[in-house]
Amino acid sequence: MRLEHITMSPLQSRAAAIVLALLALVLGYFLLLHWWFVAPLLDVDAQMRDLQQLHARYAAAIAERPLLEKRVAQLQQGGATAGAFLPETDPSAAAADLIQRATDIVNAHAAEGSGCSMPQKMPVEQDNTGEPFRRVSVSITLECGSQPLASVLYDFERGLPYLFVDSVRLARAPAVTSGRLEAQLTLSGYLRPGAAP
Repeated sequence: MRLEHITMSPLQSRAAAIVLALLALVLGYFLLLHWWFVAPLLDVDAQMRDLQQLHARYAAAIAERPLLEKRVAQLQQGGATAGAFLPETDPSAAAADLIQRATDIVNAHAAEGSGCSMPQKMPVEQDNTGEPFRRVSVSITLECGSQPLASVLYDFERGLPYLFVDSVRLARAPAVTSGRLEAQLTLSGYLRPGAAP
């Protein structure tokens, strides 16, 4: 088999030389310049942009410092937490007041939908060791339609003093009160710091 010698015109050989020179330049750029000099500079530039964004976030937080200090001072004076705690100082009296508050809220929704009632209520003993505030809890059972139950739970957790629904267990109420749910829940509030143990 004989290989024929391909001859190129001067224009073709000049174009091929230019293409080969360009390929050599691109390859030389990536091998000698880009990975050694340009890529590290691009990495430094990306890090600088990240640091500038971080600096801007910290500068905004620092600018808000006087406002936050003023808010903290208000909280420390107790003005913002007036009424947040149960008004009683005795845990037994606070539990009785908590039951009365729950009864009032349930009675306010007794006429809604399929109604709402509270057949059982009792104080719950609390172990408050290691807690900064003394918690007072009561266990209550509600028999309500779904809409009145949602309204009662909403009323428990809004307003002052702050009340918290710690746990809820739902079941279908007995057949005589069909369409209602039975909810067993723990309702809690906190005594003001310094209340009697």
